[in-house]
Amino acid sequence: MKLNRRDVLKALTAAGVTVGGGAALLEWTADESFDDHDRATLHAVAGTVYPGELEGVESFVDGFVSGRVEGDPERAAGIADAVATLDEYSREWEDRAFVELDTPTRDGTLRAMGVDTADPDPDGTGRQRVRYYLVNELLFALFSSPTGGELVGLENPQGHPGGTGSYQQPPE
Repeated sequence: MKLNRRDVLKALTAAGVTVGGGAALLEWTADESFDDHDRATLHAVAGTVYPGELEGVESFVDGFVSGRVEGDPERAAGIADAVATLDEYSREWEDRAFVELDTPTRDGTLRAMGVDTADPDPDGTGRQRVRYYLVNELLFALFSSPTGGELVGLENPQGHPGGTGSYQQPPE
């Protein structure tokens, strides 16, 4: 399955982001709060928590995160802080930045940090902020998109119109 431009726009719309022409939001937008390492870390987190059969993950993440932080410096700072927290933990336990780890080790690092059981809280502990700004944000983006919804059997994710035909068909 391939994530595409439509998925980015639908996920941004579900997040309450106004998408005008849309094309500008489909590329990574340089933001003073982020650098290439932050971007690579977002890709690494998505590559860890997203199903392996997805294609186009990096461009999907770039478009979604760019759209989410545009005009929202508080969210941008929260994401950058969460990336720094994740890297600090990863360096402490694995002697390498999170992006330098292989996928199984990334998964183990997130679990050892307690991110999988942490309550998401933008003002909470480090693990809660990583859960809120990185893991939950990226999972929300995926599963609010048409392709992500299809992965879990939701033909029309909440908030996406599907026409009368989608709910008038009997189950397969």
